[in-house]
Amino acid sequence: MKLKEKAYKKNTVYKGKAVDFCNDTVILPNNKKATREYIDHPGAVAVVPFVNKTDIIFVKQFRYPVNEITYEIPAGKLDKKESLLKCAKRELEEETGYKTKNIKKLISFWPTPAFSNEELYIYTATNLIPGKSHPDSDEFVNTVIIPFKKALQMIYNGKIKDSKTIIALTVLASSIKNSEIIK
Repeated sequence: MKLKEKAYKKNTVYKGKAVDFCNDTVILPNNKKATREYIDHPGAVAVVPFVNKTDIIFVKQFRYPVNEITYEIPAGKLDKKESLLKCAKRELEEETGYKTKNIKKLISFWPTPAFSNEELYIYTATNLIPGKSHPDSDEFVNTVIIPFKKALQMIYNGKIKDSKTIIALTVLASSIKNSEIIK
């Protein structure tokens, strides 16, 4: 069975500071028309910053949509024409103050493909050099260092609910299950 839909009429309902809201008309595989509402997102990058072999820097921040303070790995939206690596380094420094030259891609994924085209790229960072953080003017974050093993437990006891953080930590746990980090 054919599955692909084709754009018929694109319609940006609202242009926001970070994302746009769209209400497009598409042609379905059966040639009928339908509406697709979604968020047009430029993409984002997140970083799992290891201060040593077992400890990770997290940011705590208030997230208005869920009305809670969250534990998350540092992350942020891509700027226009910004490379993924540059964004990863920028967000790491902005939110934690740390810099590094030792950064590598872990995974990328679509957080919510049913209603957003965002792709999120996760990196790991090691050999961190401390410095001063400088978050955006509307961003209020605290950093906290948590052992990797404890962070995994925080997922299962509901203290970490952020999807990018859960995905990053569980992918790392599965790829390093025989290492000293989770023993």
